Amino acid sequence: MADRLAALSKVPYAHRGLHDAATPENSLAAARAAIARGFGIECDVRKSSDGRAMVFHDAQLDRLTGREGDMGGLPVGELTTIRLTGSEECIPTLRDLLDLVAGQVPLLIEVKIDSGRQINPLCRAVRRDLEGYAGPVGVMSFDPRVPAWFALREPEIPAGLVVTEENARTLMKAMALRTMAAHSPASFLALDVRDLPSRIARKALARGRPLFSWTVRSAEQLETALAAGAQPIMEGAGVAAWEAGH
Repeated sequence: MADRLAALSKVPYAHRGLHDAATPENSLAAARAAIARGFGIECDVRKSSDGRAMVFHDAQLDRLTGREGDMGGLPVGELTTIRLTGSEECIPTLRDLLDLVAGQVPLLIEVKIDSGRQINPLCRAVRRDLEGYAGPVGVMSFDPRVPAWFALREPEIPAGLVVTEENARTLMKAMALRTMAAHSPASFLALDVRDLPSRIARKALARGRPLFSWTVRSAEQLETALAAGAQPIMEGAGVAAWEAGH
C-alpha cells in the first residue's frame, strides 16, 4: 500500500481532466490533454441504470449535455451516445478512461453517491473495472462509507475521504468532522483548499496519510495547498500557476 500511495502522490492533478471552453470536463479529450502535460487525472464516476461506472460529475444531464433527465436513469448504451456540450465527445465509461490512461499518469476516481443512496452498486462497478488495472489509481468519496467499503473488500486499492469544512462552522459540527476524518479507514484525504491550513491536515500528515487538495484555481490557492503538504488538484489559473512555477 505504501508504494501505491507514493505513486499517487508524485504529481499534481487536473481536476476532471485538463478541460477548458473547448474541451469538456470528465471527457476523454480532457484526459488526453492531462496526459500530454504530465498531470494526474481526477475524475468523477456515477452509475448507469444497468450498473456501469460512468465518468460524469452531475446527477442531472442538463449542465453538461443540454439534455434533460437523470443521468442514473439511463443505460450505458444510451449514455455513451450522448454528446458533451460544445464538442464531439460523448460520456465515457470508466473502462474507456482506464483503457486510454493505461498507467501513463495516476488517477483519482471520486465516487459520487447522492444522499440516502446505497453505495454497493457503484462501488462494485468501480471494483470490476479496476480488476487487472496496473497503473497508479485511488478511489475517494465524500461519503465515508466508500473508503470503508474499499478498505474492507479491496485493501490494496488506496481509498480516500473527501473533506470540506464548509458545512461544519459550529464547534460541534467541526469536532464531528475531525473525529470522522481521524477514525476513517481512509488511506488518504482530499481536503477543500479553502479550509487550509487546518487541524485535520496537520493530524493526517502526522499519521503519515498523504494529502490532496481541491479545487486549486489560483496561484494563491496553489501556494496554500503546497504549504499544507498537499498535492494540488487544479484547474484554470491553478494549472497556469503550476506550470509557471514548476
